[in-house]
Amino acid sequence: MYATLLNAEERILQGHRLSLADFSELLEQRTPERQKRLADHAVLLRKQYYGTDIFVRGLIEFSNYCKNNCLYCGIRRDARQVDRYRLSEEEILSCCRSGYELGYRTFVLQSGEDVIYTPDRMERLIRLIHETYPDCAITLSVGEYSREVYARWREVGATRYLLRHETADPAHYRRIHPPEMSFDNRMRCLRDLKELGYQVGCGMMVGSPFQTAKTLAEDLLFIQDFRPHMVGIGPFIPAQGTPFSGERAGTLDMTLYLLSIIRLIHPTVLLPATTALGTIDPRGREKGILSGANVIMPNLSPVSVREKYKLYDNKICTGEEAAECKNCLSARMESIGYHVVVSRGDYCGTENQHD
Repeated sequence: MYATLLNAEERILQGHRLSLADFSELLEQRTPERQKRLADHAVLLRKQYYGTDIFVRGLIEFSNYCKNNCLYCGIRRDARQVDRYRLSEEEILSCCRSGYELGYRTFVLQSGEDVIYTPDRMERLIRLIHETYPDCAITLSVGEYSREVYARWREVGATRYLLRHETADPAHYRRIHPPEMSFDNRMRCLRDLKELGYQVGCGMMVGSPFQTAKTLAEDLLFIQDFRPHMVGIGPFIPAQGTPFSGERAGTLDMTLYLLSIIRLIHPTVLLPATTALGTIDPRGREKGILSGANVIMPNLSPVSVREKYKLYDNKICTGEEAAECKNCLSARMESIGYHVVVSRGDYCGTENQHD
């Protein structure tokens, strides 16, 4: 009874479950003062579970081919200006080798939904990486597949899976995706992944076309109820060659505010300060950490292809070697009182914890 008398800010700071109306109130009544209070509490909560450790994931963007035609994505099927590439298995293993020597113990294999990288070929690649680096976590971010395919990949060594839900509002989903893609299938994938024992990441763009405070509130309610192990959010940034190329970008402040809210409703979540944050603000990733994030993802891809994996315009760090990228991020984190740690950086909560 007492909890129902509190306003949304008091409820989130006291650890109560929030309603859709609570999330809407937080989003519609955002002020600089409220944003700072939530950020301060989010940082305290993150330090309670993870200290000042910042986990690094070695990102390998191995193909920018994609069969899908999402309206916001710079590597969508119909984006004619894209210089397509596809790394070989040997090139991917070389990226892993370089990353391992630099201390990375998590590899993130990310691509468009590339039909050449079939489930069988991916299974062979995952097995090779797992057998070569058994002490490392293998994270996949390759899109929507059947439960049976996800199960096969899990059995041969994949441990984590990133699949942004993009929006928890079915009507909004239809407005930013082509007709052949399905909101229900995206949600089915996320449920299957969690049931199969993956550490699962979802997330959304902030400020995407047609997004409202209500759709964002629905995203937060979904995250609160689904309890993912990771949440990846970043500002929407328009990309050339897409139907949304002329749309307004999402803002830094709203993205930081949402990072704090997500940390407060899910204290043990692994929460990246994304490259997109660093793209819209020179110190965007530092500001993300100071809003409750605790993960960064340096790029291990060959420098020759980084410029080609452009989900949005003006992406940063496309010219740095892997060692330079890691050293730069380490220095940036030290400058705000945090330090990059060499470990797998596993989720510390109790939901679905598996190796």
